[in-house]
Amino acid sequence: MIQLNNLQKEYKGKLVLDIPSLTLEKGELLGLVGNNGAGKTTLLSLVLDLIQPSQGEVLSNGIGVAMSEHWKVYTAAYLDENFLITHLTPMEYLRFVGRLHDLNKADVEAFLEREKGFMAEDLLYGTTMIRDLSKGNKVKVGILSVLLSSPALLVLDEPYVNLDPSSQAWLVKRLKKANEEGTTVLLSSHDLNHVAKLSTRIVLLEEGKVVEDMQTDDHLLDRLEQYFNV
Repeated sequence: MIQLNNLQKEYKGKLVLDIPSLTLEKGELLGLVGNNGAGKTTLLSLVLDLIQPSQGEVLSNGIGVAMSEHWKVYTAAYLDENFLITHLTPMEYLRFVGRLHDLNKADVEAFLEREKGFMAEDLLYGTTMIRDLSKGNKVKVGILSVLLSSPALLVLDEPYVNLDPSSQAWLVKRLKKANEEGTTVLLSSHDLNHVAKLSTRIVLLEEGKVVEDMQTDDHLLDRLEQYFNV
């Protein structure tokens, strides 16, 4: 579904990402792990055409993301709160996202009923603007917004950050459910336990390079913790 070919990104003359080849197959749930500065967010930004590569290309379903907007129809992403429209309330924002995908108010309401319990209803249906929410609740709005359209490809950057334990557990189950229903997922995370539990495959980045590409097995978490000396 996603193919990286000779992908490089430089900042101020420094090579921060260098991936000769990497493929995300349809139906995979691929976790990106690595220390700060490893290149995870840079990679996700290139996949979403938010930044331009210094060399190489990103293909989505065989077409370059920089050459066409075809991929935007089936892709949903949340990297940080800059993806939100913060002068809207959560409900206003979710209805706005819904309209982008031809979903009416009733469709959005039905979706929120199915996802009941993830976000407090007084905030979800209240008058507080997104900019005045806590960091954790901003993440929840972002997560709900990307699940709303049942995308074919879901891209997330550190989705567990600022979430309480119950919300993290909910998200693990929800992402697994989305993947089982056909959504291909690409996510980065520092949470080794969650990413090992959830992913069908893990790519480990170090200084912008792929140093491990591992299929999930019963010893995956142990291998990750040993690598990072946790």
